[in-house]
Amino acid sequence: MQALTDGGVTRMTPEIHPMAPEHLPRFVAAADGSDYLMTFMIFFVVFVILGLGVAYFTLHAMPEKMAHHSNSTQLQLISVLAMLALFTHNNLFWVGALVLAAFRPPDLITPLNSIAESLRALTTRSPEPAATAPAAAAPATAAPVTKGEPD
Repeated sequence: MQALTDGGVTRMTPEIHPMAPEHLPRFVAAADGSDYLMTFMIFFVVFVILGLGVAYFTLHAMPEKMAHHSNSTQLQLISVLAMLALFTHNNLFWVGALVLAAFRPPDLITPLNSIAESLRALTTRSPEPAATAPAAAAPATAAPVTKGEPD
């Protein structure tokens, strides 16, 4: 396209400059301002950024989903750790939430409660009556043996 000037007004003609090649690639912008490559790249970058954001938030929600599915007792702790990891970008919180959600901690309270109940039952038990105990004779005490003295 060439620019023609008629009385101060510039018009474009559909002719190609004589130095230009016969065939121009598609990514070269046309004279009307349409740039197909730039339009494609704008949409591509927007969709990639949105996709990465969705993947990031899905990854951060993984410990909470695991805790919901396994009915974990530490669900609130896992949720708080996941939120702390999300807002502080400290991955140690996220790893801690993932470990708590993935592995069930050992139950240490139940055996301790059982021991406490057994001790409570032993201390509140009434003493056995004396009648059922075997009658014991007076204990026989042996005379001390002294050396060197005959009887």
